[in-house]
Formats: sequence, structure tokens, C-alpha cells
Amino acid sequence: MVTLTENASRKLSELLAQQPTPVVGLRLSVQQGGCSGFSYGMSFADSEQPGDWVGEFGGVKVFVDPESAPVLRGVEVDWVETLQTTGFAIRNPNAARSCGCGKSFETH
Repeated sequence: MVTLTENASRKLSELLAQQPTPVVGLRLSVQQGGCSGFSYGMSFADSEQPGDWVGEFGGVKVFVDPESAPVLRGVEVDWVETLQTTGFAIRNPNAARSCGCGKSFETH
């Protein structure tokens, strides 16, 4: 379904440990909108919701709601640090095209 690279799971472990209230993992989703049709959503999850797909990578749980699951199938989340950008990068094999910001996409 969805995978996290080792770099992404390490960074998420750090971020989860810094939260003032307990969280159980990362929620990855898509919403209608953005300049290419869909936009990605990432947030901290305080619980598993009914119907969620749940994966665990390096001790980090990832939750995907049933509506987002078909569009996120095969997605890889990575943490990148370069001279130009620092942050999470999403590689989506279902994206026919993405906008320049990398946060919105159109499916096949």
C-alpha cells in the first residue's frame, strides 16, 4: 500500500517524540484540490479510525483512510535534505502529472 523510507521513519520518530500530546503515528490522505486536482495531506494521528489501512515502518505507524487508499496505493514517503529543499517527499506511481510544488497531482 504505502511505504516509508528509513530516512522518513527516522524523522517521523523524532517528530512524534516531540509532540506535547500523545500521538500514535502519521495520517496520510488526499483531498480534492490543489493546482493539479488532488493534494496530499499529512498529519499526526491520535488514533486509528474504522476502515483505516495501517502499516508500521521502523516503529512508526502510518494510517490511510479508505477514501484515500486507492489514490495512495504504491506511494513512497521519503525525507530529503538538499541545498534546495528539506522535508517529506512523496513519490506516487499513480500521478500522471504533478505541479511544481510537489504537493498536488493528477491521477492517470
